[in-house]
Amino acid sequence: MLQATRNIYHGMIIDKNALPQEDDLLLSELQESLARWEKEDAALTWLTLPAERNALVPAVMNLGFVYHNCNAAELTLVKRIKAGAFVPSFATHYIGAGGVVINEKNQLLVISEKAHSVKHFKLPGGLLDGGEDIAQGVVREVFEETGIKTKFESLICLRHSHSYQFGKSDIYFVCRLTAHSSEITADPREIHEARWMAVEEYLNREDTRPFNRLIVEAALGENQLVPTDISHLSSRYKNLEVFIPQGGENE
Repeated sequence: MLQATRNIYHGMIIDKNALPQEDDLLLSELQESLARWEKEDAALTWLTLPAERNALVPAVMNLGFVYHNCNAAELTLVKRIKAGAFVPSFATHYIGAGGVVINEKNQLLVISEKAHSVKHFKLPGGLLDGGEDIAQGVVREVFEETGIKTKFESLICLRHSHSYQFGKSDIYFVCRLTAHSSEITADPREIHEARWMAVEEYLNREDTRPFNRLIVEAALGENQLVPTDISHLSSRYKNLEVFIPQGGENE
């Protein structure tokens, strides 16, 4: 029998670190395990194979497994043991964040990207890394693109769009940041130009996109979501990143 744990959805997750090294032994134990788990009323079986064992994929698929997700190092397959068992989707969205950075001179940090054929100024930002909080990711992205150190203050808005890269959807958070440095060092790989621009100039430029104008105007107001620690409500909330309107839980 293969080593496996049962999750709360009655899926058997095979321990990828305890797979037999011999291919024939792995396949025979997999067949025995599937028969056993069917009797134990399991719903699904999850199998993750390292990339170097991809030769096993055809034989595993002959046992009823199908592709679920993969990365450069491994491939995960799933098999319905119980007909009609629910198989959750994987990686349906990209998550990104941009920053409205306004300094003590009432200047806005803006960038122009090399990727755009028509030059226009926008707010710095980009995609979050896996396991990265929004507040952490937007500060990192702004620094990588402009060299400006910032502090996260609040969440201004979010945008949800579809049909992004590889047919996935995209959620983009826009955040208010406070500048903690002033000297710009633009990333030469991605950024054509980065500079401080008077807020009024940006709002009144003809090439400022309407949505960006709306975002900056919202950042100047008070109706924003601020980071809020709710761990005192329950231990389950200890590692959550939560934003609540000003005047809410943290006041």
